[in-house]
Amino acid sequence: MGKRSRQRQQQHQNRDRDTRDNASWGAGYADIVKENKLFEHYYMELGLVPEGEFEQFMEAMREPLPATIRITGYKSHAKEILHCLKEKYFKDIQELEIDGQKIEAPQALCWYPDDQAWHTNMSRKIIRKSPLLEKFHQFLVSETESGNISRQEAVSMIPPLLLKIESHHKILDMCAAPGSKTAQLIEMLHADMDVPFPEGFVIANDVDNKRCYLLVHQAKRLNSPCIMVVNHDASCIPRLQIESDGKKDILFYDRILCDVPCSGDGTMRKNIDVWKKWTTSNSLHLHGLQLRISVRGVEQLAVGGRMVYSTCSLNPIEDEAVIAALLEKGEGALELADCSADLPGLKWMPGVTSWKLMTKDGQWFSDWSEVPSSRHTQIRPTMFPPKDQEKLADMHLERCMRILPHHQNTGGFFVAVLVKKAPMPWNKRNPRLRKDVPSSSAAQTEASPAASTPADAPRLPESVEGEEGDPERKVGEEAEEEASKGASLPQETSAKQEACGLVPPVSRPPPMKKMRLFGYKEDPFVFLTGDDPVFTSIQSFYDLSPDFPKLNVLTRTHEGKKRHLYMVSKELRNVLQNNSERLKVINTGVKVWSRNSDGEEFGCAFRLAQEGIYTLQPYIRSRIIKVSVEDIKVLLTQENPFLSKLEEDAHTQAKKLNMGSIVLKYIPNPSNPAEPQCSIQLCGWRGKTSIRAFVPRNERYHYLRMLGVEVFRDKQGQGQKQRDGDKEEGKDEVEKVTEEEEEDVVAAAGNQEGELDLENGSENTSENGSTQPKTEGSSQGTNS
Repeated sequence: MGKRSRQRQQQHQNRDRDTRDNASWGAGYADIVKENKLFEHYYMELGLVPEGEFEQFMEAMREPLPATIRITGYKSHAKEILHCLKEKYFKDIQELEIDGQKIEAPQALCWYPDDQAWHTNMSRKIIRKSPLLEKFHQFLVSETESGNISRQEAVSMIPPLLLKIESHHKILDMCAAPGSKTAQLIEMLHADMDVPFPEGFVIANDVDNKRCYLLVHQAKRLNSPCIMVVNHDASCIPRLQIESDGKKDILFYDRILCDVPCSGDGTMRKNIDVWKKWTTSNSLHLHGLQLRISVRGVEQLAVGGRMVYSTCSLNPIEDEAVIAALLEKGEGALELADCSADLPGLKWMPGVTSWKLMTKDGQWFSDWSEVPSSRHTQIRPTMFPPKDQEKLADMHLERCMRILPHHQNTGGFFVAVLVKKAPMPWNKRNPRLRKDVPSSSAAQTEASPAASTPADAPRLPESVEGEEGDPERKVGEEAEEEASKGASLPQETSAKQEACGLVPPVSRPPPMKKMRLFGYKEDPFVFLTGDDPVFTSIQSFYDLSPDFPKLNVLTRTHEGKKRHLYMVSKELRNVLQNNSERLKVINTGVKVWSRNSDGEEFGCAFRLAQEGIYTLQPYIRSRIIKVSVEDIKVLLTQENPFLSKLEEDAHTQAKKLNMGSIVLKYIPNPSNPAEPQCSIQLCGWRGKTSIRAFVPRNERYHYLRMLGVEVFRDKQGQGQKQRDGDKEEGKDEVEKVTEEEEEDVVAAAGNQEGELDLENGSENTSENGSTQPKTEGSSQGTNS
């Protein structure tokens, strides 16, 4: 590259950086003109914004979106993190002035429970000017990477809250990537951390194979055995089977999150491209897909269950029109829930009951009858409000919630909560009964592309239609007779008769599409048997309790040595084993053991993995060392401390153990509130004369902060050692988790992490001289 080219490139980079610096975190594109006359005309005509507020609405849309963080709610460490934020950062920021301007401290979202979500308008430029803010930013980044804090838009937090999740719920997230809402769902399942395996689970789906790996990355931060990531078209996601009391049964979900693809005009504050790309055609093109996905969702919802439909669009074509069409198709099976009291403090506008439709060339239509036949392929009847005013009133569309950006400085959003009161009508009218067909062939028939049955027609014998007492699963004698009579008629013939008016039309969803699989071919999920030889040494070495669920342990290879062992809940095991042919699983389970090449000489070839320690530890009865706060500080700041560095109690326990993998467990002392009041469990290795904690870098920072040690990363300290460590850790971020590709983060962190500096000023360089991350009070201070 020539000198002039390099100069031009440098000028371009500097200009880009300056525009980013003056915006909130994650904002940019400052040179894009935030104008779209069609957008303004359309929403002014619809009247969705209260009278006299349209200018405020448009001004808010042009402002950068505040950065929002959410503290991971299910972890017992959440209170400690919140305390750390309030006492060590927010309090100091309130008194901070930069260039004579007082900095506005982050504010809690008033409607989010327990002060677990916060937002701030601080820009990158301001953050760079203050060492205190730089440390605050590093704290957020580090805690985000370790899964204790999530960066998530405020309005995106609303749908999981409205689902009202309990630990036993079976949950489907239909369009889950990139996974911030999925993370919320997992947190809610694990509200009680003393229960390692909640009865419920989350199945997170996305149609985009590549985005599924972003989803895996988000979910892996939470180390849950109750999450499965799958890759399917949400509009025809397969109906799953489970085994119940020795019989095959249909899986119906207690909760479904249906956050559908949308035009995204509520995201203009952060996705600046929408300003120039927005047109009414976007909504018209997406309406059909949104309706198909939501129909598929309510088909798989259990009677009595809740489904949240949400979009980041303000357009009624994508919002109320879909809900109205869904309610009309349901014929009373669905009901809009009143959520007005569920999130006190949240400002929202009720759903509308009348709207018009506009084409991109500015032509308006108020009713389907006005639409010329030439536009019938683009504009459909379901895009308009129902004509029957009584039916429209019974739908209670005003129970839908539309969040406008200028009301609470958020993005635009739409959410509606549906409760299923009865089976969907096509279940009752068109049950497909196969009393003489074995379940294995039934599964093959369902997967066959020739099977053109309705998408929601039950595909199992009557005895396995579902849970006991559910009318959707026990169809009734009349419907059974009707189905058996109609079973001999080809569907094409009946469709032609309907078209000719010879028979009355039947409420029926579209035919099943053939399942198409894209992307990588995943390694298999192979469950171990109870008598697998690997358990012999593991059982004796760790003295596993008799109730340890061996059958829930899986690996990712049929042949050769097992490198890693994972665990899932028994409910997810049930799903995996009964749907291997119809489900494309990307990732599931949490890693609990990794093979150690030198481990066999110490009595066990598998060492503990930090990711699964909170899941596994309740079943481990030996190899546990109870440690104090000072012990943890030593273990996390020194690479290979001698056993004598531990306090007397821990030292005595360690001397009694042979070499090998161990659990380091801190139990809180209620009589000493200055110390962390939550349990801490770390994986470690007891060597011949030393002891080591195998904990990834960001988790080390997290635990040290909890213990009152202010850790920050000196910019000059990001040298070769950190780059080497990042090479190892980077493989874990958006990985395709296979036996061949997965790297051992815990070992990498344990082997490459040097000593950290404590407040008393201990050594801060490793043996090879690489500078390590610093802590408050170190000799070098900070470089802002």
